[in-house]
Amino acid sequence: MDPLPGATSRVRVTRLPGREVESDRLAVEEPLELRVNGEPVAVTMRTPGDDEELALGFLHGEGLIDSARPAGPTAELEANIVEVTGPLLRAPGERSFYTTSSCGVCGKGALEEVAVHADRVPAGPEIARATLAALPDRLRQPTFERTGGLHATGLFDAGGELLLVREDVGRHNAMDKVIGRALRDGLVPLHDHVLCVSGRLSFELVQKAAVAGVPILVGVGAPSSLAVRLADDRNMTLAGFARRGRVNVYTGAERVT
Repeated sequence: MDPLPGATSRVRVTRLPGREVESDRLAVEEPLELRVNGEPVAVTMRTPGDDEELALGFLHGEGLIDSARPAGPTAELEANIVEVTGPLLRAPGERSFYTTSSCGVCGKGALEEVAVHADRVPAGPEIARATLAALPDRLRQPTFERTGGLHATGLFDAGGELLLVREDVGRHNAMDKVIGRALRDGLVPLHDHVLCVSGRLSFELVQKAAVAGVPILVGVGAPSSLAVRLADDRNMTLAGFARRGRVNVYTGAERVT
């Protein structure tokens, strides 16, 4: 059984060079509209499942909420609309949000429009180098194993224990789902925690982690230059290429023992 209902679908595929026709399982990608008090705020392409967490995490990352709110599907097009109870901390602005599964800030315009509503992260906690390097191997990704088409974000404690993991066709959606769950559990700000992502470290992932108060963010892939600049500005530890016992630390190396 799939961990996320509706997260995968089956299609027929021709495998070359033998031209065998078989059934293959794909990750599902569908639009989700986020509404606040009945007003549309954003549309994102996502893998169905944990949609309320996704909505809360997205709104938190944009600085529009600072705590959990009631959220749930609407009667209209129930599977693809989530309604969140307002009010918002500020107006979302005249521009609307449209996010694809590959980029969380595509369509937002100039970099200056992407506001990061986050204080600098306080000092601590410390994490052992070997533990930091091993976190990607501790991510549970059952739907990825079936499809090869999903990203994952995991929430860990500083000792390397996995507390929560979410998968999605969009890397930013997977992080939003984790942060949305953490909001509901009363864990935000996440000053004593570590986030681990299954891919590269982009600006929008650092932005979301910074707003949630995450001191340590690690990924399997490389960070972008802007991600490093933002992590350094927010006093975060940013680490990439965590694999086979090795890890590159780009900012905040004092937290790694």
